[in-house]
Amino acid sequence: ELLSPEEKHYAHYLSRACWYGGLVVLLQTSPESPTIYVLLSRIFRTQDPSQLQEVARSLSITDEEYQALLVYTAAIYANMGNYKSFGDTKFVPSLPKAKLKKVVWASQAFLQNPEEMEALWESCEKLMYSLEPLQKHLGLNGEGVSTYFSANCSMEDAKLAQKLLDSQNISAYNTRLFKTETGGKTSYEVRLASVLLDEPQLDEMSVKPKQFQFEGCTFTVRRGDYSPILQRVVENLQKAQQHTARPVQTEMLEHYTTSFKQGSIPAHKEGSRCWIRDKSPIVESYIGFIESYRDPYGSRGELEGTSVLPCGNLDPVHSCGLEGGNLETTVKDPFCLSP
Repeated sequence: ELLSPEEKHYAHYLSRACWYGGLVVLLQTSPESPTIYVLLSRIFRTQDPSQLQEVARSLSITDEEYQALLVYTAAIYANMGNYKSFGDTKFVPSLPKAKLKKVVWASQAFLQNPEEMEALWESCEKLMYSLEPLQKHLGLNGEGVSTYFSANCSMEDAKLAQKLLDSQNISAYNTRLFKTETGGKTSYEVRLASVLLDEPQLDEMSVKPKQFQFEGCTFTVRRGDYSPILQRVVENLQKAQQHTARPVQTEMLEHYTTSFKQGSIPAHKEGSRCWIRDKSPIVESYIGFIESYRDPYGSRGELEGTSVLPCGNLDPVHSCGLEGGNLETTVKDPFCLSP
């Protein structure tokens, strides 16, 4: 209520940019994370959790078992995937698979779109519950799961790719690495996160996709990773620009927009310099490929974003009411846990 109309619009569009950006994290976590997220979101966006609980009771599913489903769903939203954001270990539903399937099949979402919901379930149910040794935690080939790398990438591949990127002054922060072996020759594709897919006229801070021969291997740097999602991020950052309170905020968002459009880490650094100069803003925000904890090699950043009112030391989880057992609110409205 204390915000002006301009400040409300600014906070809203920044929050939307952060939310859409957070969806990238699902793709950065595990192969099954995006499908699990869509499955659960369809269920709880279509039907109130209290209504679904009554359906579950009619299927002889106990309240404790239904609570386990709410806990799992809230954990998926909070971690944006089925591996812990700190600790990198996998978590699975405490509700038995057969009973969860019953809930899915009886949900309003399934009744409205049975073929789509069944396809989502079939796509993720095995990996959702799997606790095979190599699927218990994040890691490279032979050690765990990672979507920053293709499944055949080892630590040696990661080291080789880093040497190539360093030699070309390319940051690994917004990249993924995919390895192919054909006829005894090894090739790597470095996928650069950006809206742009083709080869436009880029400014001096941009990384141009190129092909390199390096230590007997072929490396191709290609833009366009996460392009559809990043397009939504850019659209909302551009809308936020229309409601900035001072020129430095406008400049900051311009640099962030350039970074996401072109895949330019230097542009993001320029935006961060503006962020430092933006002293005591009414609406605080930050967005970009930042923390590298989930990358087994430690070079690739998870896309993170925040949009907050710096009016106290509120814990966002507490402000959502999770500590009071209000899981129904979280699974019904995951926007209160915007990444």
